[in-house]
Parts: sequence; C-alpha cells; structure tokens
Amino acid sequence: SELGQRVVALARVGMYVPGGQAAYPSTVLMTATPAQVAGVDEVVMVSPHRPGRDCKAVLAAAHVAGVAHGFAVGGAQAVAALAYGTETVPRVDKIVGPGGAWVAEAKRQLHGTVGIDMIAGPSEIVVVSDGGAPADWIACDLLAQAEHDADAQALCLSPDAAHLDAVAQAADALLPRLPRADIIRASLRRHGALIHAESLEQAVELADRLAPEHLQLAVAEPQRLLAGIRRAGAVFLGADSPEALGDYCAGPNHVLPTMRTARFASALGTYDFQRRITTQRLSRAGAAELAGLAELLAQAEGLDAHAASARLRRGGAA
Repeated sequence: SELGQRVVALARVGMYVPGGQAAYPSTVLMTATPAQVAGVDEVVMVSPHRPGRDCKAVLAAAHVAGVAHGFAVGGAQAVAALAYGTETVPRVDKIVGPGGAWVAEAKRQLHGTVGIDMIAGPSEIVVVSDGGAPADWIACDLLAQAEHDADAQALCLSPDAAHLDAVAQAADALLPRLPRADIIRASLRRHGALIHAESLEQAVELADRLAPEHLQLAVAEPQRLLAGIRRAGAVFLGADSPEALGDYCAGPNHVLPTMRTARFASALGTYDFQRRITTQRLSRAGAAELAGLAELLAQAEGLDAHAASARLRRGGAA
C-alpha cells in the first residue's frame, strides 16, 4: 500500500491592499511574494484609491511582485467582486490581506464561497519591557502602532513603574511632532495602556493571555522569556527588533492574526497559497486485507453499499 500527499498551488488568488487611511506598498509585497513562491498562477489586486493620493509606490510594488491584474476598488464590494467575479474582475479561489471593518465582515460572510486567510481586526502591539531600553524607543514603538487607526491597540507591560512613567513622558513629547497625532491620541485614549506588572514573568503571562498580533520582548534576555509564549502572531526579540522593521523588511510576514486569534491562527505564509491532496494506492492483496475491517465498520454505520464495495475486494459477493 502507498499513502501520499500532493501539495499544489492555488490557481488564482485575490489580494486586498488597504488604501483608506494610507497607501501600503508593503502589504503588496507581503501578500504577493509568498503567493509567487508557492507557485500561484495568477494574483489579482484590489485596492481603494482616493483622488489626489499618490499610488505609484503601490503600483510599483505590484509590478515587482508579479501581480497580474489590479483594480481601484475597495471595501466590501471589492471582496464580493473577487469572490463571485464580474465582467472585469476575475473570480479567485482565495482572498488574502488586511482591511477595515467592512472588508473583515465581507470576508466573514463570503468564507465558504471563497477561501480567506483570516478575519483581520485593528492592529495591535504588546510591549514587555524590563526598563533597560530607552524610554523614547518604547514610546515610539507604541505610537507607531497607534498611528494605524483609532481602533489600534498599543500596550506596554513592565515591572518598572519609573520606566513606565518615563515612557509616558516620552510619548507626550513625541506626539506633537507626528502628522497623525489625532489618530494616535484617539487610539491611545480608547485602547492604549501602560500596565505595571509585579514581575517580568507576570508580564509575559499576561501578554500570552492577550495573544497579541505583535509582541515585543524589549528585555535583556528575550530568548529566555520566549519559552513562556505560546500565543502571539509575531514576536520581536529585544529592543533592537522593533515591530516597525517587521512591517517592512525584517523578514516574517506582517499579515498577522488579530483579536486574540493568534490562539489558533498564524502569520500569512506560502502554506496559505497551497492545498494538500491525499493519495492512496492499494495492491489487490492489500485491499483484500483491509476489506474485512472496512466491511465491519460499514455495517456498524448502516452503510450497506460501502460494506458490499469492501466485500467484493476480498472475493465476496455484493
């Protein structure tokens, strides 16, 4: 007997690239590149375009990444167009990429009609700091996440209360210099927090329970604490490994599970663009050997045609 598995790439994939708040050429590269590596035949891009916004970087990234088609459409209607196909937008097998609330809900409702990578919510970061990193580094890492949108979440956990105070002061000093300060203030007011933990171990335990999209271990020995992390989309080890570099060029994908879905989901990768087809081949003798067991189970389930099919393979009568 031979049991096997064929790994095959999807034929056509749709890629949603956000464009409501800002242009994201990085998302083009993060989604299209693993699709190409996996062997996808055709990648179709949809992205909203605001008049007056320069989209040259997005188009350049799409060209470099080998995107076959691009359409200036966004929101739930873009997801529906990819799922069902239109006169101009080809129907795809799977839709990947982050988006806003309408995009997430459209993906949720169309899952099954089309494959999806995940239902992505607002971006989030949890920083665990031992107080050794410069306060302005930690503050800027938190502000970088909060500037995505008003629903983004930025948390810092530390056993060092004085360090948390310094981070707050650094954030207050940095904020007025940032063009997206209003968005950051709204995000921090709704979802931001500096949390004083009793110990680093407690901070790590809390971070793991939160199952964040991004987890930064800004500590002297991040590898030691990593053993206590089972639930996170991506972990950034040390203060020299900020999430901002991961967003663009550090290596792993920035399309990550949010809203605590890191409990069961993973970062986008080549495996998201492939399917596994199982294969079985039995010899005449092998089929006869297994037929008795199959017949017994089929009879227990009341499936007589199954039992007959198995019985014939061991020389019995239908």
